[in-house]
Amino acid sequence: MNPEKVVFGFFIVLALTLNFGFFVGELDNPDHHNGWELFAVVVVNLIATVLKFGDRTQIGAVLLSTSLVAMLQLIAAVLVWVFAVHVTGGGLTPRTTASIVSLTGGAMIANVISVVLLVVETFMLRR
Repeated sequence: MNPEKVVFGFFIVLALTLNFGFFVGELDNPDHHNGWELFAVVVVNLIATVLKFGDRTQIGAVLLSTSLVAMLQLIAAVLVWVFAVHVTGGGLTPRTTASIVSLTGGAMIANVISVVLLVVETFMLRR
């Protein structure tokens, strides 16, 4: 067993599961979406992205691109949250919360693609 692959797979799956945990709940209800959980999603996705930089294969390039897409959407979600709470002072309205959750949903789709690619790559190595 390769410990590097275990850590790699761990962070990819953890990124997806944390993202799913933040995403689940009523779309426009701020009580169902915790800011600290969003912070954890961003940190774990950042770690997963950094781990993908070393792979020079074609599937590694696609894995990196899905991770970059997830990071872009998560950063946009954080910016919407920060602007809503700290800049405009309006707080998390249902409309703002729906925008944040929608952006994290896009990131979750990118994370699902990463996990699927990881599983496909694992099956290809077995043959």
